[in-house]
Amino acid sequence: MDDDKFHDECGIVGVYGHPEAAKLAYLGLYALQHRGQESTGIVASDARTLHAEVGMGRVNDFFNEERLARLQGHLAIGHNRYSTTGSSTLRNAQPLLVDYARGSLAIAHNGNLINAHRIRAELEAYGSIFRSTSDTEVILHLVAQSRAKDLIDGLIEALQQLQGAYSLLVMNRTEIIAVCDPYGFRPLCLGQLGDGYVLASETCALDLIEATYIRDVAPGELVRLSQDGLQSYFPFPQTTPRHCIFELIYFARPDSDVYGHNVHLIRKAFGRQLAREAPVEADVVIPVPDSGIPAALGFAEESGMPFDTGLIRNHYVGRTFIEPQQSIRHFGVKIKLNTIKRFLQGKRIVVVDDSIVRGTTTKRLVHMVRQAGAKEVHMRISSPPTIHPCLYGIDTPTHEELIAANHSVEEIRDYIEADSLAYLSHTGMMRVVGADHQHYCSACFTGDYPVRMAWQNDLYQLSLFEKESLRG
Repeated sequence: MDDDKFHDECGIVGVYGHPEAAKLAYLGLYALQHRGQESTGIVASDARTLHAEVGMGRVNDFFNEERLARLQGHLAIGHNRYSTTGSSTLRNAQPLLVDYARGSLAIAHNGNLINAHRIRAELEAYGSIFRSTSDTEVILHLVAQSRAKDLIDGLIEALQQLQGAYSLLVMNRTEIIAVCDPYGFRPLCLGQLGDGYVLASETCALDLIEATYIRDVAPGELVRLSQDGLQSYFPFPQTTPRHCIFELIYFARPDSDVYGHNVHLIRKAFGRQLAREAPVEADVVIPVPDSGIPAALGFAEESGMPFDTGLIRNHYVGRTFIEPQQSIRHFGVKIKLNTIKRFLQGKRIVVVDDSIVRGTTTKRLVHMVRQAGAKEVHMRISSPPTIHPCLYGIDTPTHEELIAANHSVEEIRDYIEADSLAYLSHTGMMRVVGADHQHYCSACFTGDYPVRMAWQNDLYQLSLFEKESLRG
């Protein structure tokens, strides 16, 4: 089911100043599992050495008591990674840990550096040897080559050469440094736990370990956690923030607060706005679980129609399965979703989802609801048509694969065989976001990329998802 969704690249967590830093990082990664399931890892320091436990699979698949017992110390960083095509290998798992002239260094990265391939080629031409295909490793090489006197200056010097999206955690034996790119594309928050600090991609990680949310790491900010306490720097030229709007639409957990918004509440507000823009006469509103639930609740509340469950999701399906030799129609969707036939029979149904990417899953869903006996099926989407790929750390199809980039709404309605189809307008979406709407990146809907390069085109986007992916 989720194969026809956008996918975020990873989640990161850091803990400083706690005797069980690695165990807390492990729990934080549990809370951030939705942001990446390919690989997971933690690096911890006991102030003398850095130790890494990094492997393939989900948090509960890889970590056990023995591995966590080896991660001693009062500071640790962790990472969950989402797989892109061809890059599901251990060498790309994070955090990356290296030894260089100034000691040991570990890094965890959420984002995508759009000029990393060029800089990597230059570094390799001068003899640098890379052990991964990740853009994150480029940062390490630039830091290692810097002649700056300390880690912070070396990191700033490295990042000034890079373009794109990054929320980073960098750790040596005694300190953790967090950095957000000047646009603030990817989220990163700061919390406090006793005398220590916690950094995480989302506040749900803070909630699990009962850390108190302090604030977000600001766009262009560098935060240093050390024996001197918390220090904040703004070393990069200031620009207008451009937070990823898809964090609010789909990526973040509903119980998180992201960019100053509660995710569940703003998704309900998207649904209410959608109901105002695209009303329809029907008997009941049902969501596509789980991501469509808040918007469907909002749509139902605004329209005055009842909200109910018509689709049931199997939460215990892994990422791979074996299909019978005698093909079952729409097997890929059916193994993850099933209809409540007796409830849907004879009813006019509004089905609410957060997005349509390729359209294949939506088509199968509509067919399933009709097969269950629905009289009418009306699709409502709580985001605008997705017509452009993302370059800033989201796994998206190419322009040619995005159904809305090549077909009108009516053509898509005809393809998915719905009685009606409507999307939330871009204007309506930004109205819901509020006064700070200009601080959001919605390039996947508009094509207005905050960071552009002269050679940027769909061929470059395609290269991001070939066998040697360069994503962090």
